Amino acid sequence: MNKISLFLVLLLMTLPAEARDTIRIVGSSTVYPFATVVAETFGRADNGFKTPIIESTGSGGGLKLFCSGKGPSKPDITNASRRIKKKEISLCAENGINDIIEHKIGFDGIVVANSNNGPSFDISRKDLYLALAAKVPCGMQDEVTCVNESVTWRDVNSSLPDIKIEVYGPPPTSGTRDAFVELALGGGCNTIPWIKAFKKKDKSSWKKLCYTIREDGRYIEAGENDNLIIQKLVSNPNAVGVFGFSFLDQNTDSVKGAVVDGISPTFETIASGEYKVSRSLFFYVKKDHIGSIPGIKEYMAEFMSENAIGDEGYLLDNGLIPMPKAMRAKFQKDSKSLANIQY
Repeated sequence: MNKISLFLVLLLMTLPAEARDTIRIVGSSTVYPFATVVAETFGRADNGFKTPIIESTGSGGGLKLFCSGKGPSKPDITNASRRIKKKEISLCAENGINDIIEHKIGFDGIVVANSNNGPSFDISRKDLYLALAAKVPCGMQDEVTCVNESVTWRDVNSSLPDIKIEVYGPPPTSGTRDAFVELALGGGCNTIPWIKAFKKKDKSSWKKLCYTIREDGRYIEAGENDNLIIQKLVSNPNAVGVFGFSFLDQNTDSVKGAVVDGISPTFETIASGEYKVSRSLFFYVKKDHIGSIPGIKEYMAEFMSENAIGDEGYLLDNGLIPMPKAMRAKFQKDSKSLANIQY
């Protein structure tokens, strides 16, 4: 290689990678339908920006990609159906990402649902824990657990249908699974007095007992595509599925939600907090990409607008439950000022 060729190679190596002209978004399958509607609305506007590209990777998978580094080859935004964890913020920092803008967009319930042609379920969070946890209390003695061997729902509670436990749900990378395990299994676990007391003694062991899902085929990982779970339920009326309320709301012609702890999953019960298996929804923006990737700031403004997430916003038609006005205003202000996340 002559000196001129070597100089050109070295020069090319020092030039920045070609910037994208389209926003790249990854993350939660639950937030995906909301983000898609916003992206399409944004793309149709006469603003000169392209429609963002969105990939449904699950909350955990999205945050891993988001925190892997900066630059055109990395995503600009990640959606999440749970709040970012401290260890994920640390991973971002390790890869030079120190400025993250947090956006809460509203609430969503996690439903336990089955086919309209199947039996109706009136279930408690304790029932869900006893049906799906890897280990459960055995016998009458406190602090004694056994491998979960329940085969049918009636084995768990005599008032439940006498059909085998067969639950289609999201994988470990999913924020829906994280929230379901915490809110449903953890909530049910804590209704057992000695387990609740055990939490104060040994939180790590308590978490393992309450949050570990059985792996003997009763809980079936169905991937990040919630529509696939709906299809499974339609073809198998005795099966049960776990997914976000928005998918139930859009498929009431084929599936129905279970009553949990005496409360049906509805827009009103989730908004009021009566329905206990519900969570907040988020998206996170890499501040360093604003300005280098066209349209990020404008996309943020569209998503956080009253027109989208307000009390009568267009995302309500897709199942989003809006935040109270004061909470919404706080996140709208932080978005506009590009404020860094406060954890």
